[in-house]
Amino acid sequence: MQYDFDFMSRRSSVLSTRGAVATSHPLAAQAGASVLREGGNAADAAIAAAAMLCVVEPVSNGIGGDCFALYYDAKTRQVTALNGSGRSAYGADADSLRAVGYRDMPKFTGAAVTVPGVARGWSDLLERHGCMPLAALLAPAIDVAQGGFPVTEWIARAWAQSQKKLRRDADWNSGDKDNGAQQASGHELLIDGRAPKFGEVMRLPTMAGTLRGIAEGGADFIYTGEFARNAAAHVQRYGGWLTERDFADHRSEWPEPLSIDYRGVRLYECPPNGQGISALIACGLADMASLTEMRAPERVAYMVDCMRVAMAEAEQRVFDPGFDVSGLWPLDEAFFDQIRKKLSVSQAYTGYVFGPKGNDTVYLSVVDGAGNACSWIQSCYMGTGTGLVVPGTGVSLQNRGHGFSLDAQHRNHLAPHKRPFHTIIPAMTTRDGELHACFGVMGGHMQPQGHFQVLTHLLNGLTPQAALDAPRWQLVGRDARLMVEPGLPNDVVQGLMTSGYLLEKVEGFDRIHMGGGQIIVKHGDVLIAGSDPRKDGCAVGL
Repeated sequence: MQYDFDFMSRRSSVLSTRGAVATSHPLAAQAGASVLREGGNAADAAIAAAAMLCVVEPVSNGIGGDCFALYYDAKTRQVTALNGSGRSAYGADADSLRAVGYRDMPKFTGAAVTVPGVARGWSDLLERHGCMPLAALLAPAIDVAQGGFPVTEWIARAWAQSQKKLRRDADWNSGDKDNGAQQASGHELLIDGRAPKFGEVMRLPTMAGTLRGIAEGGADFIYTGEFARNAAAHVQRYGGWLTERDFADHRSEWPEPLSIDYRGVRLYECPPNGQGISALIACGLADMASLTEMRAPERVAYMVDCMRVAMAEAEQRVFDPGFDVSGLWPLDEAFFDQIRKKLSVSQAYTGYVFGPKGNDTVYLSVVDGAGNACSWIQSCYMGTGTGLVVPGTGVSLQNRGHGFSLDAQHRNHLAPHKRPFHTIIPAMTTRDGELHACFGVMGGHMQPQGHFQVLTHLLNGLTPQAALDAPRWQLVGRDARLMVEPGLPNDVVQGLMTSGYLLEKVEGFDRIHMGGGQIIVKHGDVLIAGSDPRKDGCAVGL
């Protein structure tokens, strides 16, 4: 079977009145919808879907990764934020990495592993907002991991890109030192040493065992006892520092979400150490202009430069606030008056690197019949993270430590027990205190850019599905490079080129780097949902 990844077919938005779930895999959407039918709320359904995604899309997320969430409580009309990201080891040592020649953080060694926060995040969300037991919510994922599932198109292609890392092949060029020196452990996520193919049934019995352990023992199954002991030993075997104490001391946090008004709605993002502030700054800058009165070429050029300024600011402001609270996120009028002077709409800016492309995350959206909403995101980073699978568990450990800097003067420098710069961000909007949209766009530094674009599309009158289908642009690096998808109007393309942008056309499977999103909009008593064609998922309504 062949699939060309051009996704030329058309989709309609999904409408419902009693709840909706939108995820990057149909089995996850069905798992969440089943929970809603059984009387669970948005928090319960989100965790059931998230657990299923660990199984069916392990090349984009997993138990060895981190999570963030925004939750809208329909009774109180309050939005709460969950930070489920993990910290570096107490023994993290930047000097030792510099001493062996690293100028930047390694990507795939044990030094890149931070404590995984997913399992604790599931538990903490349920404790505060859920009404069903964790064991019941994990049961569908356990069944699918044990019994098997057919691998879908986009996931099969992404899985193939991770097989060399999981095998630790000698010719796998990771850029890390002594990368293949240790015996590979990633065979548990492969079939006879290779990635599963499109349509092939994949079984993950060791992951089923880990999920069963969490179901029976709660999140402590990951953070105390045998799993923590074995995971720490495995990380140390590959040059990292994590110990059992690092696992035992992990906690989620409930910070105050950041928000800003944008064209009649209130946009909410999780605060740093995530990059949601980028989307807020871009929207704040754009809100000062009359976007709707601009011609398309002028409007897109203005949005691109708003995003450029926003990401440059975030580079200086996204780090663990527990280590420095000075000047983190002053989203006030004086701040925007100051940074507005940095806009240069008529000429492309060439002096900033915007970070790597990414396709390595899962995002899901749930709104229940009572109007509660959960915007949930989880990831291991760079596909399967480090590709270091804890033996006998099916859990690949994340490489979020790569988000640290080895520059001792940088606010995001590597230090003990510290959270790194994080790319994954959920989003949510309200209008006059009522839920407006529960949405997100995954994929590295595309995420705030995706939030900005799809929200603008929604506010321009597009349906959720149309907002996701629309072609995207992405700032990707120095020399004014801009990735663009097929379908952008010719006058927009010409306008960007005239401004000096170097356009890189993205087609086929590479369109996954432009993000995969999910959106549910509340329109009176009706929920309107869409699911991104750049992923394998769908929206389901009740």
